[in-house]
Amino acid sequence: MYADRYSKVKGLNALLGIVSTPLAAPVIAATRLRKGPSNSARGAAAFVAETIRTARACGASGLLVMRADSAFYSADVVNSCRALGARFSITVRMNASVKAAIARIDEDAWTPIKYPKAVWDEEGRCWISDAEIAETGYTAFTSKPKKQQVTAHLIVRRVKRLSAEAVPAGQGTLFDAWRYHAAFTDSPLSLNDAERDHRRHAVVEQVIADVKNSAFAHAPSGHFQANAAWLALAALAHNLTRAAGALAGTFHARATTATIRDHLINVPARLACSARRFTLHLPERWPWNTDFTQLFSIVHAPPAL
Repeated sequence: MYADRYSKVKGLNALLGIVSTPLAAPVIAATRLRKGPSNSARGAAAFVAETIRTARACGASGLLVMRADSAFYSADVVNSCRALGARFSITVRMNASVKAAIARIDEDAWTPIKYPKAVWDEEGRCWISDAEIAETGYTAFTSKPKKQQVTAHLIVRRVKRLSAEAVPAGQGTLFDAWRYHAAFTDSPLSLNDAERDHRRHAVVEQVIADVKNSAFAHAPSGHFQANAAWLALAALAHNLTRAAGALAGTFHARATTATIRDHLINVPARLACSARRFTLHLPERWPWNTDFTQLFSIVHAPPAL
C-alpha cells in the first residue's frame, strides 16, 4: 500500500480507461496502478493513447470523445487525442487566462439549462437543479511552443452561489454571484449536447467505485507488481461480468456488477444429479429466471458454423 502525499492515507491509486456509449454499460479498456505520491497526469498521454487504440480495436469507428477531469488537462494529452483521430473534452483549471476568457463572455450569451436530476453541491452544501452555459474560443497551453498550442472551444457552466459564506477568499468579483466550471473541447456537438456529454466523464468514478467494492477490494498489499496484476484481473472480471449482464437482457445490461453477481451468479439454486446428468433446479417464482435462462442458453449454445 502507498501513502497519498495530500491526505497521508495509505491506499491504492488506480487509473482506469473506460469505454462507454449512451446505450451500453461501461467497460474497462486500460488500467494502470500508480504510487500515491505520483501525479495523476504522469504518463497520461500514453495512457490515453492506449485507451483510444483499444477502443478502435474493439470496433469504435464513429465519433470518439475522450472525457477527463482537470488532472489530464495538458498539451501532451490533447495532442495525443488529435494524433489518433479522437476528440477531447477536458475540465480545465481555473487559472488567470481561463478566468479572463470567462469574463469576456457577453451576458446575453448565457443559455439556461435544467438538470434532469438535482445535484448535491459540496462547496455550497445545497442541492442545485439549474444552471447556465455558454461557450467561447480559447487557445490553451500558450506557454508551450506554437506547435503544441491548441485552439478550441471553452464550454462554461455556471451555477448560482447561494451562500455568501461559500465564497473562497481571493477569487474576486467574478465569483460574487456565480460559480464557474469550464471544459476545453473540440467536440463537434452542439453547446447543450457537448456540455451534457462532458458531464458523463463521471462514469469513470462509478466504475472505480464498482471495482473497489468488488475484486479490487481484496488486492494484496506491500508489493506493487502484485497489486498491478490484481488490478488487471479485477478489470477482466468486471468486463466479463458486464458481458454476462448484456447477454442476460436489457435490465442487467446496465446494472452494476454487484447487482449482476447477486442476480445471475450467486444463484439460489439446487443442483441434482441423476444418471450422470446434472439438473439445476431454480427457485419457484424467482424474478430473474428468464434472464438467467437466457444467459445460460447463450453461453452453452453450440458454436456457430
